[in-house]
Amino acid sequence: MAREEGLEIDAEGFTRLMKEQRDRAKADARLKKSGHTDLTVYRAIADKSGTTEFVGYTQRESESSIRAIVVDGARVASAQTGEEVEVVLDRTPFYAEGGGQLADGGTLTLASGAVVEIDDVQIPVPGISIHRGRVLSGGIEESASLLATIDIERRHAISRAHTATHMVHKAFREILGETATQAGSENSPGRFRFDFPATGAVPVSVLNDVESRVNSLLLDNMEVSAEVMSQAQAKELGAMALFGEKYGDRVRVVSVGDWARELCGGTHVSRSGELGVVKLLSESSIGAGVRRVEALVGVDAYKFLAREHLLLNSLTEIVKGARVEELAERISDLINKIKDIEKELATLRSKDALGKTSELAASAKNVKGVSVIASHLADGVSGDDLRAIALDLRNRASKSVVALVSVTEGKSVLVVATTEEARAQGLKAGALVKLGSTILGGGGGGKDDFAQGGGVDSSKISQALEAITSAIAG
Repeated sequence: MAREEGLEIDAEGFTRLMKEQRDRAKADARLKKSGHTDLTVYRAIADKSGTTEFVGYTQRESESSIRAIVVDGARVASAQTGEEVEVVLDRTPFYAEGGGQLADGGTLTLASGAVVEIDDVQIPVPGISIHRGRVLSGGIEESASLLATIDIERRHAISRAHTATHMVHKAFREILGETATQAGSENSPGRFRFDFPATGAVPVSVLNDVESRVNSLLLDNMEVSAEVMSQAQAKELGAMALFGEKYGDRVRVVSVGDWARELCGGTHVSRSGELGVVKLLSESSIGAGVRRVEALVGVDAYKFLAREHLLLNSLTEIVKGARVEELAERISDLINKIKDIEKELATLRSKDALGKTSELAASAKNVKGVSVIASHLADGVSGDDLRAIALDLRNRASKSVVALVSVTEGKSVLVVATTEEARAQGLKAGALVKLGSTILGGGGGGKDDFAQGGGVDSSKISQALEAITSAIAG
């Protein structure tokens, strides 16, 4: 498109600036995760105590020792029951949040019987994992030995979500083309979200095709494996690398059979069949040219489908004689009929109100020489009909103010009309409507001779009309 307009694109500059923006965003995210603690504390720990060895790919628990304890951003020698702590270990089975995958949770159990509950793990500076949690019992101190144990159910649920993300990514690229490259993701227990570039909304048919493709492949129960290799070897295998990510000379390639391969440091299931079922929930825009798909996997997907099944059964009971495949059409017909009835009722109410103008005119009160009609009409009178009634009533007296309210679709509609003589006395419709609408919990405005407004608090209609009458009285 740019070339057609005689323009040139600085692709190299765009890539450089995009990388800078991604780096800034990641740095900001790390600061938020570290509570904006001075990172020099963590760097000092890394320089003095060395890096944390991650053993979580093959181990669910490990014997470890405490290298450092941080409380409120400062390194301390010990911590006691109830304190929020950050613990650095020499080795850990806990996966630290990264690559879209949420961190593991679990416990640290010391030989003394002290227990620390871990609910988050971060890597604020390269090389060390910070285990965040609270001391549940006893006291902990540097150099103490412990058993680090992850919450295996949480790990399995997150691993299913991460593997499902890889498979959904591959399926989108098959159907939409190579441009549907992952632009972000989050893998949490039982659910995941997947972001990718697209020029517009993804058709429901495409979402259905992706979901069908992934679930069909789950039946093949493909092996999910991980292998560390050089970047050149990974490229030969056709492994997918994500734009903006930094990779070393040696990379970890996760493969789902021979179908999908990606460079990834996360945890995964051993076979695709362990995912059970994948259900795409929604597709939406999260920014210019970026779409987001949210989905459930495993038990969470099953529970969602079970709830949907119960809902469908309930609806077929309510809509007598309808089969499941006919429900959408039948319910649409019923909604249209209800709308038509509501329109007919509104028309009847408006006609009834228009027919009562003489009664309303008779209810006028003399307020300091001004004929004032302030009335709450029946529900369902439209704004246009309120306007017609108010103008009719206004024209029946030389110096008059008419304020009418009706509740339509749960909201109060307020109109005010004033004659030229009333305006000469300083009574302006716009100001009076603003006064009443504020009391009704809304707003409005208009000209000096006619204005319209309203609000959401119908319980204060009488109060609003009284306030308008009081303002006229001065």
